[in-house]
Amino acid sequence: MRAHALSSPSFTGGVHRGAEHTDLNELGRTPVAVICAGVKSILDISKTLEYLETQGVTVATVSEEHADFPAFFARSSGERSPLTLRDAEGCAALIESEPLFYGPQAANHQLELNSGMVFAVPIPQEQSFEGNEVERAIKEAVEEAERKSITGRDVTPFILKRVNELSCGRSLSANVALVLNNAKVGAAIARHLQILEDAAQGSAFAGTAI
Repeated sequence: MRAHALSSPSFTGGVHRGAEHTDLNELGRTPVAVICAGVKSILDISKTLEYLETQGVTVATVSEEHADFPAFFARSSGERSPLTLRDAEGCAALIESEPLFYGPQAANHQLELNSGMVFAVPIPQEQSFEGNEVERAIKEAVEEAERKSITGRDVTPFILKRVNELSCGRSLSANVALVLNNAKVGAAIARHLQILEDAAQGSAFAGTAI
């Protein structure tokens, strides 16, 4: 599978708590590789992972330590990741569907699906939130939004702003750290993809040489 592009956003898409709708449909029809820090815990992470699976989107956590899917500000969401890869080289190999990877996670290429891939990179340890620290702030922010009758597209910006205030600015610093980390991993994946492409072209050239 050759992805249309590598993307390294602050991944905010997902199934909202208490809702059945999602804004992840594009990942189910576009072969793009998204590098993110997981799903924000203001969303329903379990339902988001389930929805991505129904859309044929490959989801992998990039980590040498554990197999849990990250929750943006926290290194673990408590939800087991569908697939775990050790490093950027493994991500590049999966994108190219190298024989090293078998099973349903290589189905994008084998079944000629146009769905994308999500590579979740846990936030650096020194910037991560531990325990229920984020969950408590989110719960308070959500309850405040409900009391103020904040709805629709205004909910997420309000909650993120309140979480930053309740965490005394820590969530903003963490956000900067994870974006930089995502970019670093994304660049490494792109580099390994280029190595694989150069090797494939070299093999093709050698095969046609007289």
